[in-house]
Amino acid sequence: MKKLNRQDLVDILYGCTILGTGGGGSLEKGIDKIDQALKLGKEFVLVDFDELQEDDLIATPYACGAISPETEEERKKYERLPIHPEEPQVLALREMEKYLGQNVKAVISTELGGGNTAIAFYSGAMAGKYIVDGDPAGRSVPELQHSTYFLNDIPIYPMAVVNQFGEAAVITKVVDDYRAEALVRSLAIVSKNNIAVVDHVQKSKELKNAVIRGAISYAWQLGKAYREAKESELNVVEAVIEVGKGVALFKGRIRSNEWGTVDGFTVGDVIIEGIEDFEGEEYKIWYKNENIIAWKNGKIHTTVPDLICIMDVKRNEPIINPYFIKGMKVAVFALPAPEEWTTPKGLEVFGPESFGFDVEWKPICKG
Repeated sequence: MKKLNRQDLVDILYGCTILGTGGGGSLEKGIDKIDQALKLGKEFVLVDFDELQEDDLIATPYACGAISPETEEERKKYERLPIHPEEPQVLALREMEKYLGQNVKAVISTELGGGNTAIAFYSGAMAGKYIVDGDPAGRSVPELQHSTYFLNDIPIYPMAVVNQFGEAAVITKVVDDYRAEALVRSLAIVSKNNIAVVDHVQKSKELKNAVIRGAISYAWQLGKAYREAKESELNVVEAVIEVGKGVALFKGRIRSNEWGTVDGFTVGDVIIEGIEDFEGEEYKIWYKNENIIAWKNGKIHTTVPDLICIMDVKRNEPIINPYFIKGMKVAVFALPAPEEWTTPKGLEVFGPESFGFDVEWKPICKG
């Protein structure tokens, strides 16, 4: 059990942003939420499953929706609706406890990302809950069925959903996680492309073998290595690759970035022109919230479940989709997929074929 200070939290969120592969929400907004809770005197206490009682309830609070910037059309569509002053995830957690008639002891992030991990942490701190050192994805993922909960047959329902206008509901039953994705995504689309969810409320004994344990500590290691390299003016990409056992993929400048919001997802293609050792070459990445698949010189090069990560070389900052600028100098690198996604069932759910690409996953990170 460890009480996290602000530096710990920022390191964790930077690590989560790197592991977010372009998705996982806004790091800037995530840090802002952490600061809000700290200013109110709230505590962030990280625990392992072994430090919880077996019957303690754990909930998963997060945001579902697109990560695109808000358009003027979207703003006008919702301008008559009042914004609720409380964070929707905190409201959703409260709705879930009311529905269950029981108190939740701890929260766990739904994915590793600068925004969604921060939301889980913030919700836990504001509600006086522990934060579990684990995660059901080990990275950021675009859809609700992309979780080790699903791989381990942990039911997603009941689900509390709340939007920023304070509109709330509890979904008591869904057919499966694919159907849950469709239902929640449709609610997000009519809620400014963002809705709060609290789901997978289960006892500690049910979840401890259904998630990636130590995932937050891993993100913390990456984030700390990143910060220390940046402070020492060393190569941050090399530092992260060393700690994460990853591999460098490409270096270049952004040529183009075409994207749009499609069915509640931010979907796009970014094309990078090679520089230095990659002069004359091209790298293309297709993203659906997260970076999903990459082509080098027109041939498929890297795919999920491996993590395709991009760093802004000038600022030494991980890039969130779709915020690429033409001419931006970037380094692309990969980190190895969590083992859970490399099984036959894991690849069926979160391999390249699950996104419609007729290609077999081949690990890019060796060893």
